[in-house]
Amino acid sequence: MALIFVLSGQPSDGQERGFIELLLRKLGHVTGYFLLTLSSGRALRELAGDRTLTWQLAASSVFSLAYAVTDEFHQTFVDGRDGTPVDVLIDAIGITLACFVVARRRG
Repeated sequence: MALIFVLSGQPSDGQERGFIELLLRKLGHVTGYFLLTLSSGRALRELAGDRTLTWQLAASSVFSLAYAVTDEFHQTFVDGRDGTPVDVLIDAIGITLACFVVARRRG
């Protein structure tokens, strides 16, 4: 979460990005939220006790998605940056992939 916060707090340099750089940045969103969902799911697994895998995946997804929304809000205060719902949807791809991987491994 700290890494996501620091990276999203970087001011924009105002340069137009090429397709490859834009793609790599969006892949960074997917990867970051994939890892956040895995790590929060792991923490919740330790705290969950007898709760089901579905509960753990839902809770880690809600947690990660809430962080994605607050991160986009944070970006509205950074020079040259905007918070966009599209980035939250891209983050949700990473969250969904993490849930899929965990469900396949443990299911």
